[in-house]
Amino acid sequence: MTQDASQTLTEYPSMEDQAKETRERGPLYSIGIYGAIMAGFAYLSSQYGDVDSYGFVSLLPSLLIVLVAIKTKKPLESIFAGIIAGLLLLDPTSLVTSLGDLSMGVVQNETIAWIVLVCGMMGGLINILERGGSVLSFGDFLAKRVKTKRGTMLTTSFLGLAVFIDDYLNSLAVSASMKNLTDRFRISREKLAFLVDSTAAPVCILVPLSTWAVYFGALLEENGAVAEGQGMSLYIESIPYMAYGWAALIVVLLVATGKLKDMGAMKEAELRAQKGQPIPDGVESIGFDTTHVKRPPVLVGMMNFVLPMAVLVTASIYYEIDLLLGALVASCFTMVLYFWQRLMSFGQLADAMLDGFKVMLHPIAVVAAGFMIKEINDQLGMTTYIIETLTPYLSVELLPALVFVSMAAVVFATGSSWGVFVVSLPIVIPLALSMGVSMPLTVGALLSASAFGSHACFFSDSTVLSSTGSGCTPMQHALTQIPYALIGATLAFISLVVLGYAVA
Repeated sequence: MTQDASQTLTEYPSMEDQAKETRERGPLYSIGIYGAIMAGFAYLSSQYGDVDSYGFVSLLPSLLIVLVAIKTKKPLESIFAGIIAGLLLLDPTSLVTSLGDLSMGVVQNETIAWIVLVCGMMGGLINILERGGSVLSFGDFLAKRVKTKRGTMLTTSFLGLAVFIDDYLNSLAVSASMKNLTDRFRISREKLAFLVDSTAAPVCILVPLSTWAVYFGALLEENGAVAEGQGMSLYIESIPYMAYGWAALIVVLLVATGKLKDMGAMKEAELRAQKGQPIPDGVESIGFDTTHVKRPPVLVGMMNFVLPMAVLVTASIYYEIDLLLGALVASCFTMVLYFWQRLMSFGQLADAMLDGFKVMLHPIAVVAAGFMIKEINDQLGMTTYIIETLTPYLSVELLPALVFVSMAAVVFATGSSWGVFVVSLPIVIPLALSMGVSMPLTVGALLSASAFGSHACFFSDSTVLSSTGSGCTPMQHALTQIPYALIGATLAFISLVVLGYAVA
């Protein structure tokens, strides 16, 4: 080697040295970028001061969440970045105290407390069913009758339709019962999550005997859309106009039957599954522990799965569609049933319940963080800004479609499919009444927006629970699902435009 060549190699580092330098610079580079972004939000705060609405700037924290999520594929970290940005925008001088107050406020929120208990108990119940062998028995029962990949996907969809009482129950129970069968036919966990999620919120809004119907029926009465005691009647009248629920149902059945082909990230996931890897990389720890399962006979295992689910649904209906009380009754029933059959000791049952609760901690944290960003967006006036921006373009015919677009954007940005409407209904309902727009059509547009946001948002409760139960990350699920959700949203928008001219 010549002296010049030796000098050249000395001057220019090898590829390994460059890679090492990039890794070492990576964290500092990221800190610098995020620091500059947060400084920008603090500067914007000084430009707006103490105002009721921040206008277009109110959209920036949610936009930051989406961008960070696309970059990092981590929803919790992405939401936290949006929370910090939003708090800096509101008041950079009290960042720490505001974060503490916001955290305490969310933890003390009645809805969050309900979600924590429901998710935890549902996680514990599913874990008991897993460890007691009943989920495997249910899978074996189906495996003897379902012989094709198409049949497996249709069975998953129909199970989702059958479990209509609540999207939480759907997301966890259906995914747990179908994982082994979908793995056998090399269906990716992302496809399973899509099938489950598409029959969760979109189907729950179409059934008056669901937690969604009870909640929104009461909310409609509180906001003057209908007289007291008539909320459920108005909800039932609105079901034919819940365009996104019907569109999502059509899309998922087209996918299950193979009429609508795989596309984008879903196509890549299915190709990976066909090569023998249905579970994506990096998610081996997600899900419930099924090691050392004591497997009962198939028929006994089937009974041990069906009976707790039947008790769960019956008890929830008995207690006026309260899934928390239903889960409590079903958990106690299942523990007694399994202990009586000597499938598990009392200590094992208690451990299974606690371990199932642990599995749900990350989904619960993501949902709680979503409520925090929703609270910040309310303080920034984001919902009001979006509605007021669209008001000049409103007409009697276009109001339902524009309500769907605007509220779908808000729910997608906040991940709060229920909480958002506490803020928006007092604005939308009087607006529709003053313009003489059909109230069932307006409610149908609102519920369509809520279902789309719950379905498509990468940190909504439905998305997080469906991905956790199926065995993939929320971002893997969201990125593979979004093309189909957008197809459903497009169909819903067109339907609402047509209905606006035909009905409104």
